[in-house]
Amino acid sequence: MEADRQPLSDIIGAIVDPELLLTIGELGYVRRISVDKGATTVELALPIRAWPTAAHLEAAITEALATAEPGPVTVSSVVMTDDERLALRNVLRGEMEVAHEGHHHNDPRPSILEPGSPTRILGISSGKGGVGKSSVTVNLAIALSQLGKKVAILDADVYGFSIPKMLGCDRDPVVLADMVIPTSVHGIRVLSMGFFVPEDQPVIWRGPMLHKTIEQFFGDAFWGPVDFILIDMPPGTGDVALTLSQVVPKVEIYVVTTPQPAAQRVAQRSAYAARKLKLSVRGVIENMHHFTGDDGKTYELFGAGGGQLLAEDLGLSLLGQIPFVPALRAGGDDGHPITVTEPDSEASVAFRNLAERVIAQGPARVYRQELKLS
Repeated sequence: MEADRQPLSDIIGAIVDPELLLTIGELGYVRRISVDKGATTVELALPIRAWPTAAHLEAAITEALATAEPGPVTVSSVVMTDDERLALRNVLRGEMEVAHEGHHHNDPRPSILEPGSPTRILGISSGKGGVGKSSVTVNLAIALSQLGKKVAILDADVYGFSIPKMLGCDRDPVVLADMVIPTSVHGIRVLSMGFFVPEDQPVIWRGPMLHKTIEQFFGDAFWGPVDFILIDMPPGTGDVALTLSQVVPKVEIYVVTTPQPAAQRVAQRSAYAARKLKLSVRGVIENMHHFTGDDGKTYELFGAGGGQLLAEDLGLSLLGQIPFVPALRAGGDDGHPITVTEPDSEASVAFRNLAERVIAQGPARVYRQELKLS
């Protein structure tokens, strides 16, 4: 019987949990495999009772064993013991952290913040509210995911969090001891203050609290092996930009504006503030560029030229011009992003083109020694 179990454990253990992007063998999910009279029984131990990928894992195991064991396959799930959850937490913590060079191994830092990490961190900023920065963040993230990238969003707009609602998140993150596992929706990992306070409750914090929260969002969350983390920054030039310069010096700033020259001047301040903090400003995104009427003509409802003028003033590329589409706004209100519901629409194509340009840019090169974490 033991000879039969080993190949089955290899087959089952190689299945990837899409929630954590690691194999269930690495995660320690497989508690028991037994074969009796041609019938195979697999018992999984999952972190919580309502683990979001339980049904997916059961189906994947049944399919994987269909050729290895011709008889019936039964897969059941139980909740991990405290010891099993602690072991899982340690596995995830090991994936998250690297030791500081020259420091003790008990002094780790998130590996995604390492200069050599393949994860690109994009700060989506704006000079003021109302330019659609959060809509751009959500739909750019989905467009990147649709191009085959592993993507996450950190909602750092602590005072005006909106990302969970715009994505239609219907469950909270999972907490394992001192670690939080961001929620997954539309293939995107999401972490936001909106998961931890009631929607109608204001967050009234001074800068140090804000700094600590963002630090914890990076240090205490299991983001997994992601290609991009998009940070939805609050509008303006406040504490979050300062915090990012200290906690995430490799962040790349993308400035969202609208066509009005007045909006361009305000957005310019946001870019100048990022540069003063020695953050890399990579490009300009112009939202609400035009509206296409039923007659097929385009109308510049919000003026023209602001995005191009801002890009020229900053010596950057105008990476995308997103049309004004009512379905884009509606999708954000009801939690059904247009890049998911209408992937071939004018707006979705614009976001896909924007995502391709962001990918093509490659990561920012940071040479300054003073930006190294210590």
